[in-house]
Amino acid sequence: MNQYKIQNKTLPLIPLRGISIFPHMVVHFDVGREKSINALENAMLDDSSIFLCTQKDTKMNEPTVDDFYHMGTVVKVKQMLKLPGGSIRVLVEGINRGRVTNVVQEEPFFIAEVEELLYDEEDIEKDIDSEAAMRLVINDFEEYLSFNDRISSDILITIMDIDDPGRLADVIASYIYLKIEDNQKILETIDFYERLELLHIILQEEIEVLKIEDKINQRVKKQINKVQKEYYLKEQIKAIQKELGQDDDIIAEAEEYEEKIEKIKMPKEVKEKALKEVERLLKLSPHSPETGVVRTYLDWLIDLPWDKETKDKIDIKKSRDILNQDHYGLTDVKERILEFIAIRKLTNSIKGPIICLVGPPGVGKTSIAKSIAKSLNRKFVRMSLGGVRDEAEIRGHRRTYIGSMPGGIINSMKKAGTKNPVFLFDEVDKLSSDYRGDPSSALLEVLDPEQNTTFTDHYLDVPFDLSKVLFITTANTTATIPAPLLDRMEVIRISGYTEEEKLQIAINHLLPKQLKEHGLSSDNLVISEAAIRGIINNYTREAGVRNLERNIANVCRKAAKKIVEKKLKTIRINSGNLSNYLGIEKYRFDTLCEENQIGVANGLAWTSVGGETLSVEVNTMKGTGKIQLTGKLGEVMKESAMAGISYIRANSNILGIESDFYKEMDIHIHVPEGAIPKDGPSAGITMATAVISALSNTPISREVAMTGEITLRGRVLPVGGIKEKVLAANRMGIKKVLLPIENEKDLEEIPDKIRKKMSFVLVRSMEEVLEHALLKRNDNDENN
Repeated sequence: MNQYKIQNKTLPLIPLRGISIFPHMVVHFDVGREKSINALENAMLDDSSIFLCTQKDTKMNEPTVDDFYHMGTVVKVKQMLKLPGGSIRVLVEGINRGRVTNVVQEEPFFIAEVEELLYDEEDIEKDIDSEAAMRLVINDFEEYLSFNDRISSDILITIMDIDDPGRLADVIASYIYLKIEDNQKILETIDFYERLELLHIILQEEIEVLKIEDKINQRVKKQINKVQKEYYLKEQIKAIQKELGQDDDIIAEAEEYEEKIEKIKMPKEVKEKALKEVERLLKLSPHSPETGVVRTYLDWLIDLPWDKETKDKIDIKKSRDILNQDHYGLTDVKERILEFIAIRKLTNSIKGPIICLVGPPGVGKTSIAKSIAKSLNRKFVRMSLGGVRDEAEIRGHRRTYIGSMPGGIINSMKKAGTKNPVFLFDEVDKLSSDYRGDPSSALLEVLDPEQNTTFTDHYLDVPFDLSKVLFITTANTTATIPAPLLDRMEVIRISGYTEEEKLQIAINHLLPKQLKEHGLSSDNLVISEAAIRGIINNYTREAGVRNLERNIANVCRKAAKKIVEKKLKTIRINSGNLSNYLGIEKYRFDTLCEENQIGVANGLAWTSVGGETLSVEVNTMKGTGKIQLTGKLGEVMKESAMAGISYIRANSNILGIESDFYKEMDIHIHVPEGAIPKDGPSAGITMATAVISALSNTPISREVAMTGEITLRGRVLPVGGIKEKVLAANRMGIKKVLLPIENEKDLEEIPDKIRKKMSFVLVRSMEEVLEHALLKRNDNDENN
């Protein structure tokens, strides 16, 4: 099909940078390199023919024989124009393809032996394949032009008139913008059909790229048009509002909100919601009540700490120092908290246990939470749950209600200003519920590390991440905390302070604090250690130190008055003159009986304000077997007494008691301080011992105290509050304490000083209790 003739020529050669010349192509370009100008001048001296080929690397300034393609085009120079600066603008017409066979000269310009490929259009025989390929390429070129505005569509008319397949390919290739490599491939393809096929592939690739470019362009244009439209409409709104006499403050305000929202790293969902509310604000009338609601809502969203958090500074030594400085005693509690802090440092975990500090009032639960925040270098926020009965106080009200606000949690997070504070829920055991919902159920989500990443307040209606918050709760008892809520928390129990601990707290913490608050110094007011012990024992009855601090404050007030009134320099307070400042003693502690008595046993009880001794008295009288219980005893305590009497009846022979006592004797059990309610099973063995003593007419040792639950078989079961009970026994002057054997582990909690002063007997059954508690006749005589 291709009727090529080869004609050998020797021509000047110019390597071109960045452009390719095809046969039948008329183009102009600038020549600036000296070598190229020399080649041009030489060509003009002969027949104006020159050979043009393309450089492989456009950046190379002085190419060698290997730096340009050897397939190029033989051209005729039509025109030359010298430009300022020494360069020449040349107009050339492509004649035929040519191939360099040999470069005969490199300086002062390239001269090459070239094989020129000649053919006559009239000699070409077109077949059906060529015809199809030509049509396909023309269609491709037409589609290419539809996406490319830089080429005039009039070129199509010229293209349609070309019958020569080779020329068609070359002309189309000369009009499209291709890479140098693609142009070179077309130039090097001699066969017409193959050239058309290659051009079809290249055009299809280019069309795909142009389609993507067009798609991107349309999208960008659409966005720009939308922005322009919004801007135009906003300007119209401004003009209308101005015409109506309304200022454009609301638009400025909306823009300010948008600016603030963009600055904050909010979650995508929250940002979308916020921007939607800004749009609503623009649509509302400035005088609409809804405008204020939207403003308040946006202010809340912007003020919340979405992206602010403090960096933890975990230093165990520093944490220990802070805890010791702020709290005296509480060794076990401090160690547990330090373990918790150490684990946070090792794991660097966000999730962790929710701590619940349980203990009587005034022992420092809230201040321990503050110390944890201080030792972790975190912000501290506190929310009191005492008496909260409305779920909305936790989760907030929906915005449909007038005056609605977020709940306490979101409110506290705003106050904290960081997303990882130490958050204290105070008095979690005082939560209650009514028709307005159950607040404890709302807390379930908050205190669950798996759920609180998306806590949703009813007012905000968007999720807020609480997973980085360290939650701590406090309670006086776990009995009233709902089971599902308690299950989410790790309980750390804080027992009451011993007398010695209270004394140290008063000397080191409370007294200096109160002296400072009342404008006194340690020189103005001197309170002796004995006076402080007097306040602890005779003016307060509590597990904590709150009332102790109040009484010290009372002493400071009265002392301050005397100093000012009588112009005294120093006031000294001791156990002798303490009553002059605090009045008569409010409480008394039980003291040991002077002699061993029949039917009187020393029991030990636990109360919310610490341990107490409990004297149990039993009288037996001739009667019909009635059993009377007095002293405001609870149901459990009454049942313990009945269990004890059943044990005595079942074992009367062994105990040396008349077997028919339950028919002929009336038994009266009384626990003094009758106005104070008493309950629980721990006085079981005490009541049984007192009854056995009364029925067998055997005295009980006055130096023995006991605690434990009794079973019908006479087994002694463990009870709680051992530490507090032993401290009460020590205060009373008891030398020996009988405890259930299963409470042996609780002895570790008792301070060493007290453990050394007393003896502890661990008992399994009533037989062992009676062996240590009851005195034989000759023993009693010796003691008297």
